[in-house]
Amino acid sequence: MSQFILVQTLNGLSFAALLFLLASGLSLIYGVMKIVNIAHGSYFMLGAYIGLSVILWTKNFFLGAIAAGLSIGFLGLIMERGFLRKFPLQALPQMMITLGFALVFRDLAFLIWGGDPYSLPCPEFLKGSTKIFDVVFPIYRLFVIGMAALVALCLWLFNEKTLVGAKLRASVDDHEMAGGVGLNVPLISGCMFGLGAALAAFGGVMGGPIFGVYPGLDFELLALGFVVVIVGGRGSLKGSAVGAILVGLVDNFGKALFPELSYFTLFAPMAIVVAVKPTGLFGRE
Repeated sequence: MSQFILVQTLNGLSFAALLFLLASGLSLIYGVMKIVNIAHGSYFMLGAYIGLSVILWTKNFFLGAIAAGLSIGFLGLIMERGFLRKFPLQALPQMMITLGFALVFRDLAFLIWGGDPYSLPCPEFLKGSTKIFDVVFPIYRLFVIGMAALVALCLWLFNEKTLVGAKLRASVDDHEMAGGVGLNVPLISGCMFGLGAALAAFGGVMGGPIFGVYPGLDFELLALGFVVVIVGGRGSLKGSAVGAILVGLVDNFGKALFPELSYFTLFAPMAIVVAVKPTGLFGRE
């Protein structure tokens, strides 16, 4: 029984690590711009596809992750500056635009890479397994957990210890007042949108050796990303981290113990959190 708990916990944490990379950007985008970005799951999927192409071409996994993050981050910046900025704080037009982009991105991915599922190759030194107590666990999944922890630490330092982070927090708390005291809120918004897209694409490459990549992955993970953001609190990095861990563990244990009730075990806690605290665990009013 103890081995079962340890295995499911480690699997849940590795899944939570990928959810954090997806949901942290989604939460930041909503926190600053109040945009419900339906295309965010597409960044994860496209990042995995681009990373796959670069890895097959260069034989370098980390170069693929960097290339995916930079290219999708630039794509997100173009979306924000060219389309979403024309409808500031207008939820329905922004949601419909991002939905349209999500459908276009899915069709483009199908046209370029086809409909077959692919698995991204992980680095040679991360292949194989290691023993934790009496449990044999893949080294790569431990690497993903560590990488997500490193990203979370860097985001925390950026958000709490830098001048740009202070401006970001001010924009999240009250974007109108932030603009009134001279902050360039549109520039901050564009940069945050690009950063969120880059994080999702980076997560797509990190998750590629575990999940693979295929058309439809975008909307499958988007729903989980929204659950993380709702549970943790919109605009909160701490909430994204805690929400990702909760969702990852609940989803993994739910599927292992009650596979026929897996959706109930995932969405029921979200409903309870929203009923008790509508802003999420760490969200602001």
